[in-house]
Amino acid sequence: MSGTLSVSADKDTGVAVVTLDRPERLNAIDLAMARELADTWRGLRFDDEVRAVVLTGAGERAFSTGLDRDAVVPQPSSPYMQDDPLIAIGPKTNDLWKPVVAAVRGMACGGAFYLLGESDFVVADSTAAFFDPHTTYGMVSAYESLLMAQRMPYGEVARMVLMGNAERIGARRAHEIGLVSEVTEPGGALAAAVRCATVIAGHPPEAVQGTVRALWAAGEAARAQGYAQAPHLIALGNLPGERQAELFAGRGRQDFRTR
Repeated sequence: MSGTLSVSADKDTGVAVVTLDRPERLNAIDLAMARELADTWRGLRFDDEVRAVVLTGAGERAFSTGLDRDAVVPQPSSPYMQDDPLIAIGPKTNDLWKPVVAAVRGMACGGAFYLLGESDFVVADSTAAFFDPHTTYGMVSAYESLLMAQRMPYGEVARMVLMGNAERIGARRAHEIGLVSEVTEPGGALAAAVRCATVIAGHPPEAVQGTVRALWAAGEAARAQGYAQAPHLIALGNLPGERQAELFAGRGRQDFRTR
């Protein structure tokens, strides 16, 4: 057990479960969790007894709501050296080519897509809701949009990121558009993901990891080009931090539509 993550491994099945463990903050990612995620993925590279991984969030309300709004992210004064605190939290970014299955319960939004975008497939329960609040608060959705554009039809990504907080994609619709591979009863996503991971862990790991690497390579060129532009688009399009904070503080209770 680490400070913000819980990691358990079943040596008999070869499956590790990594749990985002800040349920009181809806599993929002602070700087400590970002560091621990990177360390965890890199550590799992060297554990040959773990052949597949399930990623989930603690509690019933959320998989993760992205970057913790209270996280203080120091930035250099130069526009050429902007730091994204979530850019290195995913398994692929940390060179882990063991398969990762995400299990989603409740909300998954914003920066959570850094993790879902680098998972190999997603299992969700019927309470899952996917949305991206960036534009609502005067921020550019860049990395999140790039990752989701490789998992969802263009129009669905565009609608989600442009509607912001006004609309959420429910589990059924997420399944219809291919973001989610299976929908379970409430509370059933983790068990379903573990079942899938257990099957995968039973296959020869070299073949499995080679297949994961090949699938990721299919979108690598487009992803690299998009990532190269993302910092500039964010620098140009984001409102000043104080204005973002005003919008966030004044959000009140918003009505939103789930589809």
